[in-house]
Amino acid sequence: MDKTDKTDKKENDFKPVILDVVNENDLGLFLKKIDFTKLNGLIPAVAQDYFSKEILMLAFMNKEALKKTVETGYAHYYSRSRNKLWKKGETSGHTQHIKEIFFDCDSDSVLLKVIQKGPACHTGHKTCFYSKINNRLSAPDTPDGAGMNESKTCAENKGAEKFYSLKLLYDSICGRKDSDPEKSYVAKLLNGGPEKIGKKLQEESLEVILSVMEGDRDKLIYECADLMFFYIVMLIYSDIDFFDVIDELKKREGISGLDEKKAR
Repeated sequence: MDKTDKTDKKENDFKPVILDVVNENDLGLFLKKIDFTKLNGLIPAVAQDYFSKEILMLAFMNKEALKKTVETGYAHYYSRSRNKLWKKGETSGHTQHIKEIFFDCDSDSVLLKVIQKGPACHTGHKTCFYSKINNRLSAPDTPDGAGMNESKTCAENKGAEKFYSLKLLYDSICGRKDSDPEKSYVAKLLNGGPEKIGKKLQEESLEVILSVMEGDRDKLIYECADLMFFYIVMLIYSDIDFFDVIDELKKREGISGLDEKKAR
């Protein structure tokens, strides 16, 4: 067999193709690569949560929608029922901030990796794919190797669902910021400003430290939950999105903590 045969290559030998789109000329060249001819000027567009990897929705784009998406950094789609361009979250506020765009091997569909604000589905579900077919052809409940490499301290092994719930918590707390301070504790905290929020953060941080020193696991979990609640309230008061912090953490991946500290 010819050693250069493509079938001989390992998966890791195939490098991702990255197209730089930094100006109008680049954008024009990119759009020319996409095949809009197969569906009367449209292509399927799949939106995926950038952090949890969950598939959020399937919609369609025409050339103008894809162009707007690249130019603005927010997902735009084409409505086949209304025959018009629309921005995701234009009325609901549930926008999709673009982090990465991929197109498939035939250049006739795209994958959008997005930071979803609020639920993606108009029904209020976080994903449009919330209905499941359950039949005898489904994969077994416990596939080979299930349960391997589990770690009580690894959020990834506990499932992206639990990590994703932090975003839902952020959105839930954020949704109460305009409530009546007499009826909402969140609104009351936000109305108290940095002094009130900062005081609660100090109190809960101390409770966490004491729980660690006492070796009380259940109390530590309880106090960490309290601390995370006030931490999110502080982010909302400061107009900082939860995933802006996650982005900062991702920047530090693969960097020695000691080196990162020296670079400050």
